[in-house]
Amino acid sequence: MMRVNSMLPAIRQRRLVIGHGQQLTEAAALLSDDARHMAVVCDADGMMVGVVTRTDIVRQIQHCQGCACMTMCADVMTKEVITCAPDQILEDVWSTMKQNRLLCVPVVDAERRPLGLLFASDALEALLSEVEYEEELLKDYVMCVGYR
Repeated sequence: MMRVNSMLPAIRQRRLVIGHGQQLTEAAALLSDDARHMAVVCDADGMMVGVVTRTDIVRQIQHCQGCACMTMCADVMTKEVITCAPDQILEDVWSTMKQNRLLCVPVVDAERRPLGLLFASDALEALLSEVEYEEELLKDYVMCVGYR
């Protein structure tokens, strides 16, 4: 069974962290790239305390006066976050993501330090590759490939 840690290189590339005391406008700047949906909010010790998403920013902007917005990330972040650990089975994480309609989840270590983000599309691609490989092995076995 494939585990989340098999995808750590891709997960680490998508690590996006912002401090809980930083302004929401800074989070908006970080998330302005089309491929970025979520930033992990960390405390001074680097531990995850929540996430801020594009949706969080859009909801807050209606209460702000443009770039004069002084709202902090900690004030609008989502505090109850579904996360996963590197040693979790990828299929279980994918099921949780599907059930909760999540595009991505933070991957955190035992101390809740963020390692990066696992995207649903990457998880699904890895799971499909694993199934295709198992299918090929089964086909080779049935066809007696490599046996005499």
